[in-house]
Amino acid sequence: MRRALAVLTAAATISTAIIIATGPAQAAGPRSAIDWQPCPDAPGVECGTLTVPVDWSRPGGPTIDLALARRKAAVPAERIGSIVVNPGGPGGAGAGLVKQTQFLSDDVARRFDIVGFDPRGVGQSSPILCDRAISEEQFPVEPQNQAEFEQMVDHNRRYGESCRALSGPVFDFVDSVSVARDIDAIRAAVGDSKLTYYGVSYGTLMGQMYAELFPDRVRALVLDSNMDHSLPTAFHFMRTETVGFEESYEEFAKWNERTPDSPLAGQDARAVYRELLARAERGELKLPDGTPVSALDFRFRTFGSFYGPSWRSLAQAYALLQSTGTADAGPFGLRQETVADPFQAVFCQDWRLPLRNYYELAAYRAVLQRTVAPTVESSPLGELATTACQGWPDRTTNPQHVLRVRSKQPILMVNSRFDPATPYQWATNAASQSRSFVLLHYDGWGHGAYFAGSSCVTGAVDTYLFTRRTPPRDTHCPAVPPPDSFGALGGVKVPTAPRW
Repeated sequence: MRRALAVLTAAATISTAIIIATGPAQAAGPRSAIDWQPCPDAPGVECGTLTVPVDWSRPGGPTIDLALARRKAAVPAERIGSIVVNPGGPGGAGAGLVKQTQFLSDDVARRFDIVGFDPRGVGQSSPILCDRAISEEQFPVEPQNQAEFEQMVDHNRRYGESCRALSGPVFDFVDSVSVARDIDAIRAAVGDSKLTYYGVSYGTLMGQMYAELFPDRVRALVLDSNMDHSLPTAFHFMRTETVGFEESYEEFAKWNERTPDSPLAGQDARAVYRELLARAERGELKLPDGTPVSALDFRFRTFGSFYGPSWRSLAQAYALLQSTGTADAGPFGLRQETVADPFQAVFCQDWRLPLRNYYELAAYRAVLQRTVAPTVESSPLGELATTACQGWPDRTTNPQHVLRVRSKQPILMVNSRFDPATPYQWATNAASQSRSFVLLHYDGWGHGAYFAGSSCVTGAVDTYLFTRRTPPRDTHCPAVPPPDSFGALGGVKVPTAPRW
């Protein structure tokens, strides 16, 4: 069985890093410098490692090596320093990403060394490894009664215990506070007195934790597509995720209504979703190789198409499903199997979202469908992220709280108005928690506003990185039509799975 939670893990990064299991943590003092060498698999990019403590409260204890990759500033005479980047997840391998792409604009690449790192437990930084047999077990991913809820809890517990046994001491120390301390070690190792950082999606939580811990070491932090770590309960988490998904779907439906050449022209996209979801629930949707498209897979593929967003690709896939019951491209491709699985280990240390039983979960589902999501019913990401921690055998070491950031240097947040994964409400609420935050509003669509094609957003972010000056508060950048809303399907790349 493809583990449903692999949707949240295997493709939690923009790129696919090579996963290499490391040996047990070694007891040694942290290195203060990085021995950069040419990357054997990425011409023009340098690779290195940095040794850090497994447990930062015991700096003389066991250590792990963080995998790093660096693209040096293209114009050394104009170099400002290094910018540390993280693509989110949990599970985004920043070193793997930088080996494949410079990630940020050409202007930034001219003046900064771009440094990516695989966070602890991810990629080549002592990855969280879990038992493949348990990962492939059949279990109720979306429980429909109390007995199934208990089976899911038991599966999570056994799976987590296997991850702890196979991963070693790092399993208990992959929270975002530990990662923030790693980021500060990287800052020091590359020789910067203060940190310049770009984090997108879950990378914003790492940046927020850094700003709490080290407010006087902030040079410029860009937090794009923001987490809100103050959400107090499972219901608040699920509700805000569901609002983001429903709003994104409504934007797709409006695009379909005003687009004469849409593959769904003349149809109500809301009704199409409900019809196809019902067919998936009856087992009537299949891939070309005969593999059924489950209701969960259908919902996640739809959800993932709004990251770009890729409206035309989604409409094309829906039209194929309507006519033949199969889809051979776009959002409904197969997912890759893996047993390197950091999502739950990280997320469940950062979030305490208890559910007492199935009946509480069912009540939340019903309320969400009735009050905020008449079309999509609920966010699959919001629900699976919550249920993934039920029974997980680890404690929440970095629980939710109102951010306590007192940086004298302003910190730039940016968020799309219609973001399915990190909803706009998360950004506005997080930004309100400190005067240090300045929120740049992108009035468009998608996840990762810097990559939306808006020169307004890119220009404001780049200017801040160069000068440390933010745009005025309450600045709004106008929406730019997504490239997939025009023309044919060719060349449009849909994320293989949702990511934070």
